[in-house]
Amino acid sequence: MHASILGYGASGDAHHVVQPPDDGSGLQRAIRLALAQARMTAKAVDHLNAHATGTKQGDLAEARALHAVFGPHVNKLAITATKSMTGHLLGAAGAVEATYTVLALKHCLVPPTINCDEPDAECDLAGIRNEAMRAPLHVALSTSCGFGGANAALLFGAA
Repeated sequence: MHASILGYGASGDAHHVVQPPDDGSGLQRAIRLALAQARMTAKAVDHLNAHATGTKQGDLAEARALHAVFGPHVNKLAITATKSMTGHLLGAAGAVEATYTVLALKHCLVPPTINCDEPDAECDLAGIRNEAMRAPLHVALSTSCGFGGANAALLFGAA
């Protein structure tokens, strides 16, 4: 076994066909549902593989959602955006990113976000950039957002 699913959350905000609400409220709900199902607080999460499409509105809404859910703990999360290496795989994106999240837990190795040389100041998340980082990881979260306002969060625990 590589990891276990501790909790999951799903929500549908139906805000817009391709854009999330500015505050990321749909994603907030999905993450909170995953944490509640696992009976964990946000402080238990070590690593986050963000949806992170690289779009101004999407990334800003996601950053706002993460700040709302994690509060000051967001600055302690090892955050990555693996789409920076794969591109957006559309329907396969969530499955592939969940796989990367499980592998990060298994190997205690957070993959980097690449090609982010000038991060947007409004998306003030301290991400792991350009090189993978070794870290003790016990709990990791993978988030995904889809067209029409679909949001998902998978919470994994190390094996």
